[in-house]
Amino acid sequence: MRQKVRRQTSILLLALGASIVLAGCSPITTKHGHQFQESDLQQIQPGMTADAVRLALGTPATTSTVVGGNSYYYISSTETQNAFFKPTEVDRKVLAIYFNQTGTVDRVAHYGMKDGKIFDYVKRQTPSFVKDQTLLQQIFRGIGQKQLFD
Repeated sequence: MRQKVRRQTSILLLALGASIVLAGCSPITTKHGHQFQESDLQQIQPGMTADAVRLALGTPATTSTVVGGNSYYYISSTETQNAFFKPTEVDRKVLAIYFNQTGTVDRVAHYGMKDGKIFDYVKRQTPSFVKDQTLLQQIFRGIGQKQLFD
C-alpha cells in the first residue's frame, strides 16, 4: 500500500515538474503600437478632416508631408519570443491615411508584411508606386533579413 502511494506521488510530482518545464517553453506574444478593430478602420472615410481622423484613431505614430498633401501613419507590430531566445517579429502593419491639398482624407491604405515586401491589404497587391515610398521603406527596413549574431 505504501509503495502504491509513493508511486502515485512520484508520478504526480513528475507530471507537475514536466508541466512547469513545458510552460516555460511556451511562446510569449507581444503587440506594440496601434491595434485597431475593423470597425475603427471603417470610420475613416474620404472627405474627413485630419482632426476628425485624430479624434477617431488617436495620434498617429508618424506623419509625412509629401507633394500634394499630408499623410498619417499608424504602425503596429507583433513579436513572439520563446524562452530566452531573441524576440522575432512575425507581423507588422501600417495604416496610411493620405490627405489631399484641402486637408481631407484622399485615400486609406493598409500595408503589412508579405514575403518581406510592402503589401496593401485592401487591394491585395503590392503597390507599383507610392509617393512617399522612402518613408515606407524606412518603416519596413530589415524585414526578411535574418541576423544570426548581434
